[in-house]
Amino acid sequence: KIIIFIICLAVYSPKINETYMIVPILAAVILSSALSYFDDDKFLLGIYAVYIITCFFQPKFIFFIPLICYDAICTRIKWIWIFALLPLSVNFSEVPITSRFIIIAFIIVAYILKYHTVSLQKTLSDYRELRDSTKELSIRLEKKNKEMLEKQDYEINLATLKERNRIARDIHDNVGHMLSRSILQIGALLAINKDENIKENLRLIKDTLSEAMDSIRSSVHDLHEESIDLQSEIQKLVYDFKFCAIKFDYDVETNIDKNIKYCFIAITKEALSNIINHSNATEVTLIIREHPALYQFVVQDNGSQGTINSENGIGLKNISERTVSLGGNVNISNDKGFRIFISIPKNRNLKGLT
Repeated sequence: KIIIFIICLAVYSPKINETYMIVPILAAVILSSALSYFDDDKFLLGIYAVYIITCFFQPKFIFFIPLICYDAICTRIKWIWIFALLPLSVNFSEVPITSRFIIIAFIIVAYILKYHTVSLQKTLSDYRELRDSTKELSIRLEKKNKEMLEKQDYEINLATLKERNRIARDIHDNVGHMLSRSILQIGALLAINKDENIKENLRLIKDTLSEAMDSIRSSVHDLHEESIDLQSEIQKLVYDFKFCAIKFDYDVETNIDKNIKYCFIAITKEALSNIINHSNATEVTLIIREHPALYQFVVQDNGSQGTINSENGIGLKNISERTVSLGGNVNISNDKGFRIFISIPKNRNLKGLT
């Protein structure tokens, strides 16, 4: 528009010989600026029509028709810019024939420039929309991949725990029973055998088998404890809780120590049991969350509770003792419902309760 205005001004300036002839310049600049500011077809058509009519009465305005046509070209009414040729068809002495052809040429140039400007703006708009859509899709895919990886890791971990549980069960049912039977058979031989040399050898064999049996029991016990998935165990308790609505939020990524697992499972059982027996709650929130230095356990209901007695209450006392034995802290309150808040540090010497 600045280029078109400069060209129109260059064609018009030789005709300026009086002060009032500055009015068409100011009018063209003001109206063109207004058309750029107010993006409304009705306003544009009104200004365009007024300007074309003015050209019939004030021929000096004809020199700036290309500038006004620039905004009127791409409106809902197609080919309206052709009406700009009407003032040029009238034989005005103030507008030489050469200037008329130049003005017509620059009306066409304005049409071409406006068309390319609109096309460029549409292309840029499409590009931005495509860029935003691509970015949004990329974010969704990244989120989906993260969820899939988390689900995959969870399934792998769950499969690993199930396999450990199966191995522990097989060892217990097969090897453990065979060793137990061997120990009983040797015990029977010791009872009926009178030869001291043979009895001494049988005792050595029995001690070896007993030691092997203890080692297998310890290994089976460790495998079974490692195979416990805290989220699955708590989820079962949540599923079986029918007293009221319960919301379970689990946000733990690392493998929790077995002692903490047993602690959280036992506390969950005790807390849900207390809610059933002593609360009139309609909603329960259960949160197990991992922080950089500690694990957090929160269970809260919206029931109206009486005075808390953690010293005489066996269940609450057990919860406190379990938490303290793991080096953790427990806070029990009944402000806006009954609430148990527990934090257990990750890196401390834990005295296990199983």
